[in-house]
Amino acid sequence: MSVTVDVPETVTAALADQQVEGQVCLEAGAGVGNTTAGLLAAGAKRVYAVTNDADHAATVRDRIGDGNADRLAVVEADLRETPLATDSVDFVTAHGLCNVLPPAELAPIAAELTRVAKPGSRLVVDDYAVPPADAAVNRLFALENAAARVVDGRPALTFYPPAVLAAVFAANSWTVERRKTLLDPVPWTEAHLDAHAKVVREYAAGLPDVVGGPLVAMADDVASAIGSERTGTMYSLAFRLADV
Repeated sequence: MSVTVDVPETVTAALADQQVEGQVCLEAGAGVGNTTAGLLAAGAKRVYAVTNDADHAATVRDRIGDGNADRLAVVEADLRETPLATDSVDFVTAHGLCNVLPPAELAPIAAELTRVAKPGSRLVVDDYAVPPADAAVNRLFALENAAARVVDGRPALTFYPPAVLAAVFAANSWTVERRKTLLDPVPWTEAHLDAHAKVVREYAAGLPDVVGGPLVAMADDVASAIGSERTGTMYSLAFRLADV
């Protein structure tokens, strides 16, 4: 059965120039399964949707699992140490993953994705560039990071220039074959901003009211004041792994 889930245009654009049909694929950081749906729609032989979030795993199974049981495996695992075999994957995607990774996790995840990838395989990394300094959304992202640092000791969001991610994967024998812009500007909708404010509320729930309350109030006020904004860019990098 073909995939009926709507695939975002950014995913379609990122995969348009890639050989997906017949490939064993890994979606690193499955989220709600948008790229998994795109890979299956493009004819992937099998897709491993890997996430360490149980809610995301359940969402992917619910959205995409029916009719795709023979081609889809949802794997709950840390991307720094997956259960996949060495040299077992033809094609890897990381769509909107790196911006939720702190710098210390980039290198070990890149190393693990390299371990499971076959020599000569392909990798597509799509992510958001650093927002412009005058972007209003920066105020909301700063509150989200403040709440995350208090609770987890790490930022919730880090925006990397494409050259940084290119260098991280180059250190693991991946070569950039193409770069493209997926969004310019990025449409930060009311729903997107509400989702980021929700993250602040989730972190604040684990804090004393005297600390969490003001964070939530500020996040809700900022999201409401912005409403929506079109700013910044989203880019796509396509890599090839060395044959040796």
